[in-house]
Amino acid sequence: MRYFRIEYRRSRQKEAIVLESESKIDAIRRFQQMTLGVMLSVREVSKPLSLTIRQKIDELRSPLRNKRVVQEPYIASLRQIHVMLDAGMPINQCIEEAVRSTDNEMLRAILTSMLRDIESGVSLSDAVKPFKRQLGNLSLSMFHLGEQTGTLSESIAKLADILERILQNRRQLVKATRYPLFTITAMMIAFVVVIVMVVPQFQEVFSDSGAELPYPTQLLLWIEHAVTRYGPYILGGAVLLVMLFSHMYRKYPAVRLEADRWLLKVYIVGKVTHYAMIGRFIYIFNVLMHAGIPITDALDAAIGVVDNAYMRQRLASIRRAIEEGRPLFSGFEESGMFANMINQMVKAGEQGGALTTMLEKVTKYYQEKYQYLVDNVASMIEPILISAIAGFVLLLALGIFLPMWSMAEAMGM
Repeated sequence: MRYFRIEYRRSRQKEAIVLESESKIDAIRRFQQMTLGVMLSVREVSKPLSLTIRQKIDELRSPLRNKRVVQEPYIASLRQIHVMLDAGMPINQCIEEAVRSTDNEMLRAILTSMLRDIESGVSLSDAVKPFKRQLGNLSLSMFHLGEQTGTLSESIAKLADILERILQNRRQLVKATRYPLFTITAMMIAFVVVIVMVVPQFQEVFSDSGAELPYPTQLLLWIEHAVTRYGPYILGGAVLLVMLFSHMYRKYPAVRLEADRWLLKVYIVGKVTHYAMIGRFIYIFNVLMHAGIPITDALDAAIGVVDNAYMRQRLASIRRAIEEGRPLFSGFEESGMFANMINQMVKAGEQGGALTTMLEKVTKYYQEKYQYLVDNVASMIEPILISAIAGFVLLLALGIFLPMWSMAEAMGM
């Protein structure tokens, strides 16, 4: 949309109004219909700041925010709709009951809009399309499949199963990382408390001695000085950097691509992300293929649920291979996201006519890899935590006791 500032005269006073319109002619026509006064001039302007602020406020107040819907209530609503459809109830009554049952404001608004469109004669898949960002490509594909094949109830049940599996994997990861994160947080708090409250007590003693302080003690005093004097600024700067990075990550695809590529190289985190995303991709792709969705549509839906932008870019080569008439395993090899063993398994399954069976084995392989990492993430991080704690204790011991020993030797004790 474009914006036009129209100046006009009314009762000897010059006034102005900004109208949102597709063209200058349309803006003039709208102004004439408003009968505000005699038009003096019209010119195109940038989007007014007041309108931008008002739209942002409306977005914050609206339950239909530009983010994914919470998975737990969405899965519960899908299962409820599936049960009612199986019982022979019409789809509009099923969605109406789901609206009454859910407590999630955003999901209720989405279902209400879908119900209104369906009752006005729109198909379910078309009613879902405006909420692609909130519900995801996978939901659109499964709803469309159910309508096209006449198996809407089964498609909704499969969708709920897929989302349940993805949610379960996320919960396992959160549970596995809870202890290491708690340990790191406690260690950081203890370090700050010691630096702020304990080190200053020794600083006066060290200063009165007049002796040259060892490097560990100088480091402790420097950290204490930085934390006590510049602590709020350091914390504020860190928060600003995080906010800036988050903004750039969301707004600039190049930043998101590079950050996600770097994430795959981080110790433990990279492997967990790789196995989780690839396992999710293979599982969904296989389910959709088995359900009868065309291979390109199945690939689009499966790639769409991969959260890592770099992996999405690499996996897109599989779709390009299909569009160019090449075999599926060729795209798998080109993506560089799969081990050679997996590429050979896909090749054997494709050439032998047992692709879905082979993809099930690949899914199981990645699920086992992911499960092993999640189950052992605490033991993998443990050496790092122990080293960090040992370094912290060693720094405190050397920083405090070394000058005390030097002072005792100088006094002949």
